[in-house]
Amino acid sequence: MKPIQISDFHLRTACTELIHEGEGARLSAALSERFETSRPSMTRRLSKLVEEGWLLSSGSTRAVYKLANKCFIGKVYSLEGELDESICFTQNFRPYFAPFLPDNVMRIFEHGFTEMLNNAIDHSEGKRVFIGASLSEDQLRVRLGDDGVGVFGKIAESLNLPDKRLALLELSKGKFTSDPSKHSGQGIFFTSRMFDHFVIIANDLQYDHEEKKIDVLAETCNDSASVFLGTRVDMVISRKSKRIAAEVFQEYSDDPCEDLFTKTIVPVRLASIGGENLISRSQGKRLYTRFERFEIVILDFAGVDEIGQAFADEVFRVFVQAHPNVSISTRNTNDAIDRMIRRARADM
Repeated sequence: MKPIQISDFHLRTACTELIHEGEGARLSAALSERFETSRPSMTRRLSKLVEEGWLLSSGSTRAVYKLANKCFIGKVYSLEGELDESICFTQNFRPYFAPFLPDNVMRIFEHGFTEMLNNAIDHSEGKRVFIGASLSEDQLRVRLGDDGVGVFGKIAESLNLPDKRLALLELSKGKFTSDPSKHSGQGIFFTSRMFDHFVIIANDLQYDHEEKKIDVLAETCNDSASVFLGTRVDMVISRKSKRIAAEVFQEYSDDPCEDLFTKTIVPVRLASIGGENLISRSQGKRLYTRFERFEIVILDFAGVDEIGQAFADEVFRVFVQAHPNVSISTRNTNDAIDRMIRRARADM
């Protein structure tokens, strides 16, 4: 039998599927049949997975394999036909992960999976999407990558933004979509807040949202050989997380009994391109674009040392006077910023 190279990615996916199907007692044979390779080579590969603690093995004469409270599934789907994100999750991912995860984490897994896959289906303009989900002793990791145009470039084009880095500011506000007939613009916003760690890489940019940390926007390597094409999304959540999806929705509603998306928290630092100082009226307008869609806007000044008089006046007087039904509040300000805000509000 001709030897072939079997990636760790394909091997772990096959082990997860076959053990779930009850093939643990003949796993080596089942793998050799699937990959059309010899049983001895499969046995050696399985022994390595046991040594790594990924599989458990029992039996003195014939090994019986079980998953060591871990699993991995990786799939590639075509985006050029009819693809249903719910069916993909229900048929190809849920059965393998549900036995290992508490209900609240499974619900967050399903939400993030289906929202991000639907974005790739409706917006990426790509041909293929890869989805991988890996469960370790501590964490669930999910990755989706398409070969489309890139989410930041798509948003910048849709809003006619002068710089694609400003796409992050719009995503951070929520309620933005390049296709309002199909989407409410809440998918990335809420998904990023359900997971412990959420990363998007596209168009040579990387957005990093981590719980209790400042959102980071960085430029990726510009080496043509390493530039990532399309959009990649990485999501991580602890297996022991107590977070509940419904509570995340309620956090951004002004009514604790409703899940209406009426409140948003905006990182002000994302209104700055390349570390520029926030001093002008145009920057203020850039910041408050689409604020009128919310009832409560909280401006988070973490990472901002100062703002200019024109910027403060545009946001805290001009916008407020034009939109009295929108409540604007702040957090993480310093004395210098507070003085500018008070000066702007004093002129109302």
